[in-house]
Amino acid sequence: MKPLQGIARGIDRLNESIGVSVAWLALFTVLMEFTVVLMRYVFGVGSVKMQESIVYMHATLFMVAAGYTLLHNGHVRCDIFYAAATPRRKALIDLIGVFIFLLPMCALIAWVAWPYVAAAWAVREGSPEGSLGIPGVFLLKTVILVFAGLLALQGLALAIHAALELTGVEARDADDEPREAGL
Repeated sequence: MKPLQGIARGIDRLNESIGVSVAWLALFTVLMEFTVVLMRYVFGVGSVKMQESIVYMHATLFMVAAGYTLLHNGHVRCDIFYAAATPRRKALIDLIGVFIFLLPMCALIAWVAWPYVAAAWAVREGSPEGSLGIPGVFLLKTVILVFAGLLALQGLALAIHAALELTGVEARDADDEPREAGL
């Protein structure tokens, strides 16, 4: 059981570090938006690359941080079953939910997105605005696969934590964070 716990904690650390890192994109997005508005309405100057960078940062922030959000129980769930449940029942709901809903959804997203992303990479797809925009639409589309991968990994970690709780190796603390049983 310790190797599984190590894998789950490694995935938790990965998504934690990624989430903390990409959180800075929120600040950069706001600063870029402020700069674009200032340039446009005060100085009468526009920049397609700056405007597109806002879309890139926004998409990257929310897609790449999805695993982090799952790690911290930030996703919407059906609380009529979950909120009042015992820790053991929550673990069972998490375990079933990961395998019935989350992992198949991540696999479907990756499967459907793969040709879309591959086609973008094949031509190194750039901005629809030509040389005025960011020549990296293929990179932005790749974020879809990163999203599916990081979310699936965190789902796997959630399933491992739930299984360890059901076997008595881990227990949830008051914040629903897994910890070793008896601590």
